[in-house]
Amino acid sequence: MVSAFYGRTHPSLPEVIFGDLVKKTLTEDLGSGGDITSERLIDKELEISAEIVAREPGMLAGDSVAALTFKTVDPNLVIDQHVFDGEVLSEGAVVAEIKGLARSILSAERTALNFIGHLSGVATATNRMVAAVANTESKICCTRKTTPGLRGLEKYAVRVGGAVNHRFGLDGGILIKDNHIAIAGGISNALELVGDTGPDIGLEIEVDSLDQLREALELGAKSILLDNMDNEMLVKAVRINDGQASLEASGNVTLGSVEAIASTGVDYISSGWITHSAPVLDFGLDVIRR
Repeated sequence: MVSAFYGRTHPSLPEVIFGDLVKKTLTEDLGSGGDITSERLIDKELEISAEIVAREPGMLAGDSVAALTFKTVDPNLVIDQHVFDGEVLSEGAVVAEIKGLARSILSAERTALNFIGHLSGVATATNRMVAAVANTESKICCTRKTTPGLRGLEKYAVRVGGAVNHRFGLDGGILIKDNHIAIAGGISNALELVGDTGPDIGLEIEVDSLDQLREALELGAKSILLDNMDNEMLVKAVRINDGQASLEASGNVTLGSVEAIASTGVDYISSGWITHSAPVLDFGLDVIRR
């Protein structure tokens, strides 16, 4: 069963999503004075070649963001991309070569590497989690536990890693959580207040007990989030559900726990870890003077 909450495809990344962010982060790094070290040490006419190199294995994400970072500093830089988003990196792999003014390349270096390091880290962590459940029917999805300002990029990296996106924001679907239920006075009241959402708005309700699950099913819920249930309870939940609704397991999902969770038979497993705690993938910029 596929819910309207979950996006599957790995689309191209439109520049409108990250163009302003690139400018903002470059402004943060360059400040009001620019790269004063490079201006003092490097002749303004000197041209070099530099390679972005992976220092460890993983999966690339953020190639276009890094490229725009360099191009924003200097539109005349020439970028030869060797590896593209979604491709597996070996240690020492040359991701891209940048040619042009040395000052420009070094001024953009850290911001560009910050972007691809973080996004590739998200894609790599996601891909490892997807691989861990490959022999099951469960699908990995992300959450709204993202870095402020980076949600679009991080959710893109999740898709690059092979997982699916949960809703992008509060306007992306109705998710009735425990606090909503408490304020509404119970599951029945909450669902009644929401009413008919129509075919275009996803509706999911969170439950934290098997009794709540039974009540939600009796009321016709078709997408149910099983919050912080242990694996034994998840097995029982899947049995009670018997295919009536799409089931999503959530709560403290890590690379070490995800395979066992998937073996319970849930449809989706949501993980905040893949965005808020994924280790950065290490990249470096190696300069070769012409």
